Amino acid sequence: MRRALLACLAFTAFAVPALPLPGFALPAWADDSGDARTAIGGQLDALRVDDGARAYSYAAPNIQRLFPSPEIFLAMVAKGYPAVHRSSNVTFGPLRTEGAGLRQEVFLSDADGQSWIASYTLERQPDGSLKITGCQMRKGSDIGA
Repeated sequence: MRRALLACLAFTAFAVPALPLPGFALPAWADDSGDARTAIGGQLDALRVDDGARAYSYAAPNIQRLFPSPEIFLAMVAKGYPAVHRSSNVTFGPLRTEGAGLRQEVFLSDADGQSWIASYTLERQPDGSLKITGCQMRKGSDIGA
């Protein structure tokens, strides 16, 4: 009986996927990191030169429904996210899983040199691509030596 119980427990440990604990984020896979950097970096590059169509192509369907054209999307970013629109000194922080998607923190500077942290959410699409589903901004610390 004890041997059967141990065998069952050993099987269960490998057969049942690990579930994240509340407040604990699982690490993302290495290919997710490259895909996230490609999507976010590509969008930032496009925004810097006002290439609305290319910037819009990195937005997930939920964002494209809210802003139904590249021109409307570009105008929203320029007005609501000026630090992202004209970003510089871009550095990617750690990528982590969050629910069904990913969260990528990006440290950047605006046109005046103020530091910002852009916290992007991304989701894998049915075609396998990773698209941006949202972005929240907060000021960086800007504490110098």
